Amino acid sequence: MSDLLLHSAKPDKDGCVLSVTPQSAKWHYVGFDVYHLVEGATLTQNSGSNEVCLVILSGRANIAVNGQDFGTLGERASVFEGLPWSVYAPCESEYQVKAVTALQIAICKAPAKTQLQPRVIAPTEIGQETRGQGTNTRYVRNILPDTSPYAEALLVVEVITPGGNWSSYPPHKHDTDNYPAETYLEETYYHRLNPPRGFGFQRVYTEDGSLDETMAIGDGDVVLVPKGFHPVSAPHGFDLYYLNVMAGPKKAWKFTMSKDHAHIGWTSTSAR
Repeated sequence: MSDLLLHSAKPDKDGCVLSVTPQSAKWHYVGFDVYHLVEGATLTQNSGSNEVCLVILSGRANIAVNGQDFGTLGERASVFEGLPWSVYAPCESEYQVKAVTALQIAICKAPAKTQLQPRVIAPTEIGQETRGQGTNTRYVRNILPDTSPYAEALLVVEVITPGGNWSSYPPHKHDTDNYPAETYLEETYYHRLNPPRGFGFQRVYTEDGSLDETMAIGDGDVVLVPKGFHPVSAPHGFDLYYLNVMAGPKKAWKFTMSKDHAHIGWTSTSAR
């Protein structure tokens, strides 16, 4: 199995089913965890040197940061039903998550030095856009885009790709620290499928061929993108969701398109 592909496991004693650290990924910036909590379970953690974005994947939770209670959040039964509720927690803060119902929650992390204000990111605050056209159409939900003033380093986005369509396409890369032409950003793709028994594909490759891996992705898998181009495809009959986490030395999303695919173009229409 590819070192870039991670499968979800059964919940451990704390409810963790997935964990990516800079050490395990052999990179510097992005951390990513997923927890499945039973109703009534509580998760308490300290962010340490990382800022954190808690994204409720499904279910409802009571979330507090540094004793500030944000109340009960969450309203969707799956990632395919509506927009997410999220909470931002700065570095050196303690956050507590109590599952009001069965809960699936993602914890997105990146190193930060500034103690920004904890805050709720409500569905009404999420920028939506339709990207691509034809069988290249997908629907983007910007939780923490690079233009957001509410995070120092984290970029967090959800994408829904209808069955039969391509996503993160035309292929693009962001592995060179050459602002403003391109920025170095590590990236994780957390994949879900509807129906969950299907599969999708993701290729991660460099122009020089030093990295070239094509992976069959299942429901709950994570793909690591340390460098290179990284297109995704959703087979007919299976809608594909992914949650992206990106971070690097500069909070800006500047990428280079594959020269072999540049004739396709990159189209985007904002919904709000």
